[in-house]
Amino acid sequence: MKKTILVTGGTGYIGSHTVIALQEQGYNVIIVDNLSNSEEEVIYNIEKITHILPVFEKIDLVDEQACEALFNNYAIDAVIHFAAYKYVNESVNEPLRYYKNNFHSILNVLTEMQKHQIKNLVFSSSCTVYGTPDSLPVTENSPIKKAMSPYGNTKQVIEEVLEDCCKANNNLFVTSLRYFNPIGAHPSLKIGEVAKGIPPNLLPYLTQTVIGKREYLSVFGNDYDTPDGTCIRDYIHVSDLADAHVCAIQRMIEKNTISNYEVFNVGTGIGYSVLDIVHTFEKVNNLKVNYQIKGRREGDIAKIWADTRKANELLKWKAKYSLEDMLKTSWEWEKVMANKK
Repeated sequence: MKKTILVTGGTGYIGSHTVIALQEQGYNVIIVDNLSNSEEEVIYNIEKITHILPVFEKIDLVDEQACEALFNNYAIDAVIHFAAYKYVNESVNEPLRYYKNNFHSILNVLTEMQKHQIKNLVFSSSCTVYGTPDSLPVTENSPIKKAMSPYGNTKQVIEEVLEDCCKANNNLFVTSLRYFNPIGAHPSLKIGEVAKGIPPNLLPYLTQTVIGKREYLSVFGNDYDTPDGTCIRDYIHVSDLADAHVCAIQRMIEKNTISNYEVFNVGTGIGYSVLDIVHTFEKVNNLKVNYQIKGRREGDIAKIWADTRKANELLKWKAKYSLEDMLKTSWEWEKVMANKK
């Protein structure tokens, strides 16, 4: 019998790619999203790819009564929780908004899971929980440092909440995926990253600059302790990241977990600087990027990349896409978006 997975934030960038990966593996999917940073059109684009229209409920999970009704209406086997505000610099300026949204939504979900005896949850965590690391690459055992932003702090605290819940309930199984920097678009070019307003992430801002929507790309800081002075991150293709969620769900459903609370880094294990991204983008797409060096941005750390051996070995997952592939699909997606307007 097919298992039914509730995907919160399922019309978002990572969520929509994960819905596709789940459907391709035979799972039934229910999407819940408040569409604060996405469009309902995404569910029809998912259908074009998989030929399956996912169930969709427009709900804000901060609304306790709406969340309760959702869980009363569906038989759910597992939850993948993406629904959260996600921008580091925005969280620095609006901490209360981030704390209210990110905490209340997961607490409401956990309450309903407990009430309905739903055992399996995959949580969308982040490498921001490591703060400024002492050594690289970071492993799952690297120290959790003071968060550099309210966004990062929400991920840290929610991980603590989830671990406490698992200690109190041996029948609850949680996997926290600490992921690095997702970029790229689905190979079909029917879904990809859509930012409402000015995108705070590197790739959509870069592609919007090249397409002519932005005047120039701001590179925040060139005086970090890195080879070219710009920040280094571990970039992963969003479809690879989506596959990691499916592997985590399968591991829990098949009861192959070592403990009922597990944490995995999800990245490529390779760090690239901002200028590496710019110059590789220029090379693979035969284009020039107009960029300007600006001052450092509050909340940014100098460098981080993942040790992914635990995910490779236990989740049986490994990133497949190259940086060149990621940057090609990012540009092709931007052109698709431009042609829609």
